[in-house]
Amino acid sequence: MSQLQALLNDGLIRTKHVENAAIININERKVCASTSGFYVPPENAINLIYTFYNNLMQVRREGLYFKQKHYKCVRADEDSIYLKNVHGGLIAVKTNAFILIATYKVGMYPSVCVEAVEKL
Repeated sequence: MSQLQALLNDGLIRTKHVENAAIININERKVCASTSGFYVPPENAINLIYTFYNNLMQVRREGLYFKQKHYKCVRADEDSIYLKNVHGGLIAVKTNAFILIATYKVGMYPSVCVEAVEKL
């Protein structure tokens, strides 16, 4: 297990309110680490990068497709995007070099997921 995977597990999964997580390297435009069994297709990684830099207004209005599921936007600004659907939600937080994404499912507390991701 890489250090980044360990960081995702220790900082997010252990909260029991994050189902899956991944780190996208913005410059390389690819996923550099993810939790076990969580695959982020390259087109989804690129779409999230594009969304942060060029597409926030559209995401606010129309939501976002991620891994073939539609999510409605709860909040979107230059640093974070909060999305939800009937099955759970998706949190994306941007730093200078990375985008950290995390999912939660029904029964998990979205606020705990957001806090863990933002803190990490």
